[in-house]
Amino acid sequence: MKITGSVEKIIYRNAENGYSVILVSDSNISVTAVGVMPQITEGETLELEGEYSTNKKFGEQFTVEKAVVCLPTGLDSIAKYLSSGLFRGVGIVTADSIVDQFEEKTFEIIEKKPMELKKVRGLSAKKAMEIHETFISLKDMQNAILGLQNLEISLNLALKIYKVYGRATLDTINTNPYRLIEDIDGIGFTTADKIAGGLGIAKDSEFRVRAGIIHILKHVAGSKGHIYLPKDMLLAYANDLLCIDYNTAMELCELALDTLDITGIISIVERDIDTAVMFSALYLTERNIATKLVNLSLNCSELHVDIDSDIKEYERLNNITMHEGQKNAVKNAVDNGVNIITGGPGTGKTTIIKCILSIFKNRNLSVSLCAPTGRASKRLSESTGEEAKTIHRLLDLDFKSGKGKFTFNSDSKIESDVIIVDEVSMCDEYVFNALLSATRRGSRLILVGDKDQLQSVGAGNVLGDIIDFGDIAISQLTYIYRQEQESLIIANAHRINNGEMPIIRNKESDFLFSEVDGQTEVLKTVVDMVSKRIPAYLNIAPHDVQVLCPMKKQISGVNNMNKELQSAVNPESKNKPEMKHHDIIFRQGDKIIHVENNYDLAWMRGSEVGQGVYNGDIGFIKQVDNIDNTIVVEFEDGRVATYTRENFDQIKLAYAITVHKSQGCEFDVVVIVLMGGMPTLLTRNLLYTAVTRAKSMSVIVGSGGHMQYMVNNNYTAKRYTLLTEMLREEMSRQCSD
Repeated sequence: MKITGSVEKIIYRNAENGYSVILVSDSNISVTAVGVMPQITEGETLELEGEYSTNKKFGEQFTVEKAVVCLPTGLDSIAKYLSSGLFRGVGIVTADSIVDQFEEKTFEIIEKKPMELKKVRGLSAKKAMEIHETFISLKDMQNAILGLQNLEISLNLALKIYKVYGRATLDTINTNPYRLIEDIDGIGFTTADKIAGGLGIAKDSEFRVRAGIIHILKHVAGSKGHIYLPKDMLLAYANDLLCIDYNTAMELCELALDTLDITGIISIVERDIDTAVMFSALYLTERNIATKLVNLSLNCSELHVDIDSDIKEYERLNNITMHEGQKNAVKNAVDNGVNIITGGPGTGKTTIIKCILSIFKNRNLSVSLCAPTGRASKRLSESTGEEAKTIHRLLDLDFKSGKGKFTFNSDSKIESDVIIVDEVSMCDEYVFNALLSATRRGSRLILVGDKDQLQSVGAGNVLGDIIDFGDIAISQLTYIYRQEQESLIIANAHRINNGEMPIIRNKESDFLFSEVDGQTEVLKTVVDMVSKRIPAYLNIAPHDVQVLCPMKKQISGVNNMNKELQSAVNPESKNKPEMKHHDIIFRQGDKIIHVENNYDLAWMRGSEVGQGVYNGDIGFIKQVDNIDNTIVVEFEDGRVATYTRENFDQIKLAYAITVHKSQGCEFDVVVIVLMGGMPTLLTRNLLYTAVTRAKSMSVIVGSGGHMQYMVNNNYTAKRYTLLTEMLREEMSRQCSD
């Protein structure tokens, strides 16, 4: 549906994302129009496309999908437009004088003969040119946005594109629309390819082939965690993506790889077993990790201590007896520049960390505790009684320069003598590299984690690659302190990890299994458990129960499970404002998870102000504002952040989350869904990771057959990285120098 009318009043406008609420006069009828719009002013004429809808709070509205700004035609409207504030220094009197002088030719004079404006009393040549330049700038923007909309680009996306390219927007898009992939957040190959098709750009265009290769490397890094792809595999992916003649595709890809290599965008590494193709930034990241890690390992400052005596004193003061494996782990941490402590739940990692802290602090050595996520760092603080920070906080991410930058880096080192990183299996290479760059020579680095958990969500395989390297001190903990009679969660986690079925004892147990067949029945059972049965049994709130699913889709997957749990736990109410974004309804009181790193997002915590919300942060919606079009979220650590429309995609409902998203987290109660999925997903380490997320109770709902399948399925997805061999090369180089 289309309406055309004059802008009577701008009720609300968010200058950041263009979301507006305006009153438009259409054939003497006033219409409230809402949606993302280009820069507008009262008096302008708009051609709007969209649909009428009814808002629960504000009644009938016209929801805008496309907006075209037309110059006003009536003399009063022209004067109102000129005095709207768009033209600096032009008020009502000056605007009326210009219109009185030039009448219907006003815009023609401003655009083509600006010096004629000097005829108006009080207007200098300089002011005339300012009015002309402002008019041309506005016209360029409106033409660019109209041109983008004609390419079936949404108005919201068109505004984002124009912010980046300005007056060069249409020239840039017409020349190479695939630049959008690199320059505009949220635009991938599919979107750029659609735009290119509308412009008539050939499928065998060199721009398209290069963009396809970049897209593939980005995709496999983001979704699969690969640092590189073997060239043969990359070419096969490219052939499927480009959909052109095979021989032509191979020839064009080879040329594109040469160009990308020469320009430094990618690096090509010839190896004995394959040819590795990767982004140069990732190549340099892995190379830097190898250099810094080996350097720390070889340049440890020596401590002259009687470790055995220290351990005995710690045991006496804490009335404990440490296992031999724990004692060896403590000795490794004291004796080595870099040390890995790895083991499953209940193997005493926390006791080791506390003992290490005691030994170092008794010698007046400074120790920093950190973890990849806020939840993991909070748990580390609670278990040790010492302050622990996220790695980002330890590195002090700040935005004083306007762009997120770590205060501590290769030029400004962390002063700590010892840095202990917990849950290191979650570290991607970007964060780990930043930490190593900021760690000074001679400091000790102690990496604590569980090698049998899922790999990091981000690219790389840091813990696994360092262990495979084999030349870093490793303490492998196997002795289990919490036995079966104390915790079936711990016992069964280790049974699963060893390929054995868990023990099921559904009475007075912290590990329960509910045998349910069929997706629909699983869904009903989980919703009933979370909303009623478990809260009543344990005297807790439904929000304290976390549902974990192997997959997002299907009836019992994360997406549908969240909708059903939302209806049961936080139902629709006139007292709870809500907002729809795509197919998700965000309602006041909803539990949400942030799903990507946003280093720019501002937050407050009391009087503290900061920036940066990270992948995996969980919180609750405190406010939904349909006027400002914002959602306010309070995270578990007290940070409060405000989301606008442009970053709504960064939050999802979190009544249910994937097992991958739960890494590094610990919840009082978890309900694990076992029903359907690909063999590469239903794996032993996924089930092991899910079970170990539970602190007080783990409940499995689903098929015993699926559980047996997962226990037997020891498949681990391979990640293509070069870190292990780079570590070996670097160790050889530094030892020979």
